[in-house]
Amino acid sequence: MTPNLTYIVVVGVLFAAGVTLLLERSLTRVLMGVILLGNGANLLLLTGGRAGGPPIVGTTDAGEMSDPLPQAMVLTAIVITLGMTAFLLALSYRSWHLNGHDEVQDDVEDRRIMDLADRDEGPGTDDADQPDSDDQLDPDGRPDPDSRRSSAASVAAAAGERGRDA
Repeated sequence: MTPNLTYIVVVGVLFAAGVTLLLERSLTRVLMGVILLGNGANLLLLTGGRAGGPPIVGTTDAGEMSDPLPQAMVLTAIVITLGMTAFLLALSYRSWHLNGHDEVQDDVEDRRIMDLADRDEGPGTDDADQPDSDDQLDPDGRPDPDSRRSSAASVAAAAGERGRDA
């Protein structure tokens, strides 16, 4: 059995729109992207398989029965999509309640990676201006030069206190 071209086009449009919406910063758009991707996956699962009689023993010959597995997988996918939708709705509502918007903000690590990409440096290069794991970042996402000294001093002070306790 060959699938209908209309189904294939609809699945492609649903996947394309879903991925596009998933890449947005607004949680409402991410929610719509998850819903579109779920519906596209469900339709994709139903396009495969051959048509046949109901899969009930005694009503149809074994060779003429349709495969019930795609239908069971679609039902499972519907339940999973419903759970993800409820979770994203809760996140979006909480973000709106706390911040007045549902936009996801960049964090410090995102800014650091964007700065590295702007300078065409990968995260694995060993330049002196890249922060180590012990470095603290200032609000602009750059390494704080005093953090290494303060963290080393706090480690030394903690080691001294442990030595006195023993």
